[in-house]
Amino acid sequence: MSRRLSRTLAPKVGPYFAVMLLMVAATAILWRWDVALVEFIVVAALALWAILSIRRQRQNAAKYLEGLLGSVDQTVRDGALNCPMPLVMFRPDTGEVVWSNDRFLKIAGGAESVFDTDLAQLVPGFDFRWLQEGKALCPDEIALHGRRYQVFGTVTRPAGKGGDYPMATTYWLDITDLADVRDVYHATRPVAAILLLDNYEEVIKNQADNVRSNMLNEISQRISAWAEDAGGMLCQLDRDRYLFLFEEQYLAGFKARKFSLLDSIREVENAGGIPATMSIGVGMDGESFGDLYRFANLSVEMALSRGGDQAVIKTSTDFQFFGGRGQETERRTKVKSRVMASAMAELMADASCVVVMGHKSPDMDAVGAAVGVCAIARMKNVPHYILKPSAPSPADELYRRVGEMKQYQHVLVDREEALALMEPQALLVVVDTNRPEQVMDEELLRAGGRVAVIDHHRRAAEYIEGAALNFHEPYASSASELVSELISNLMEPTDLLPGEAEAMMAGLMLDTKNFTLRTGARTFEAAALLRRAGGDTARVRRMFQTDLTDAVEKYSIIQTARMYRPGVAIAVSDRTVGRVTAAQAADELLNIAGIGCSFVLYPDGDQIMLSARSMDDTNVQVIVEALGGGGNAGAAGAQISGRTLDEVKAELTAVLDSYFENGEATPQEG
Repeated sequence: MSRRLSRTLAPKVGPYFAVMLLMVAATAILWRWDVALVEFIVVAALALWAILSIRRQRQNAAKYLEGLLGSVDQTVRDGALNCPMPLVMFRPDTGEVVWSNDRFLKIAGGAESVFDTDLAQLVPGFDFRWLQEGKALCPDEIALHGRRYQVFGTVTRPAGKGGDYPMATTYWLDITDLADVRDVYHATRPVAAILLLDNYEEVIKNQADNVRSNMLNEISQRISAWAEDAGGMLCQLDRDRYLFLFEEQYLAGFKARKFSLLDSIREVENAGGIPATMSIGVGMDGESFGDLYRFANLSVEMALSRGGDQAVIKTSTDFQFFGGRGQETERRTKVKSRVMASAMAELMADASCVVVMGHKSPDMDAVGAAVGVCAIARMKNVPHYILKPSAPSPADELYRRVGEMKQYQHVLVDREEALALMEPQALLVVVDTNRPEQVMDEELLRAGGRVAVIDHHRRAAEYIEGAALNFHEPYASSASELVSELISNLMEPTDLLPGEAEAMMAGLMLDTKNFTLRTGARTFEAAALLRRAGGDTARVRRMFQTDLTDAVEKYSIIQTARMYRPGVAIAVSDRTVGRVTAAQAADELLNIAGIGCSFVLYPDGDQIMLSARSMDDTNVQVIVEALGGGGNAGAAGAQISGRTLDEVKAELTAVLDSYFENGEATPQEG
């Protein structure tokens, strides 16, 4: 290195002497031999002097560089020996320690030398793969003899003899005091929780005063006993609402016990045998008490929108869910329907047009609800349109029938036409879903100036935010039922076209399995309204007919079903089938004695499709959510990418085991 550098610094005089020799030769050619001889002697003398001068300069430069590099090496050695932080050098390929300073010897237990020692013996559990990955900072804190360290390091390959293996140099920064203060800070951060007795009216209705008082006192005592260990502040805000403030260090215990207050409150029943249920909304990781209270309120709203009887934790980034295994019970009034109907009428009155879309691969409920919204817009004399799917869907027959109606000749539009309609005053109505990633067209959702959501599925962590109207009732049987309630407050039954009534009736029949599942008094009221509007049940029933090929396919899926646990059947088809056929197979399995919930798996391109159904207390939405899907307690589905059929089945069985054994659905690790 020094020799090359010294050569570089030496002057380049060769060209000059070459020119002078040419001049000597020219003189000789002109027969001036005496002059040429003198010139040659002078050039030779100059060349000798130049060679000696350059050699002397090179020797001086080499001595200077050697001295400089020696002083640098000495400085590096002195710096390593006197480094204010513990330092250890080792081979990252074997873990063999090569050298360490005295400070590292002290933190490693006071050994006199660690040369030729395995680093894993000195620091148990220390994983130094991050060095081999090119990182300069260890991602984890290292605990050693009661102290905590942050480790920095680099990997080099020494040059010269013995440089055939890499060398790692690590510096150990003691952060024990800082880490302890940080842990105390996180442990003592405030957390706000709102405890809501979500079926208060149902529990106390028609109860004697003394029974009502005793029951409410027992509920208060159970809440106080549950909150006592946290040493927080519990106060009753209203007859059915409590505020609980506590430190974050106690939240892990509540989560580990899966918010046992939910089970404790459920043990309190009124004289009619109706158990009390509670929803818990927890807000944490907020910048102020105002943020915590807002997070807690959002958590309670999320819990109620998912059916109640569960706990939801809201942080600054996401939601966590606990409980929610039970089926929903109907807890809604007609007051909300009237309020929503009035709000919908006002939105339509100010809209330049109304565009309606459902979820991806829309079913009859999505189409029926969309037709109902268009019926309201038609009565309000507002231009209205329905986004039609670009690919075949389970509701193709219903789309065909709707398109044949005279009033709907130009209502069904494709994606490009719908996007062109989205002016600032346009109203986009999303039906039968509340998740932005599940709508038919996400770009259309983003383009919508004002958005209204009408849905009956339990709300997921990701939902459409900022909607001008959100008519969300997880206790309803279908989106068509919710739209029927809006119609009952805005129109007369005779104002509905028979085709519109039949489209909505098809949605009702689909989601209730011909009025056998998830039905309430309001479901039959909606069906009666549609019947008075001219809906023909016989014509609707014919929409659900399948051809012989699909029927054979459905029963071939059922033949693959196996009982995984008592009451749980899983059917796996190794070939692609229709989504409707798979859903019908899942429904048909529930007609077999001993089966309370069913799951059907099949491949579709590069995805694995899952259809889940339940008619007992098993909440298939909670199970399917762990696999990335959604739905409601009785019917759910998922589209899973990046995994094989066997892998999805293994993950499903793992989630089922967690659900039935631990009380919560946890996805498979890894």
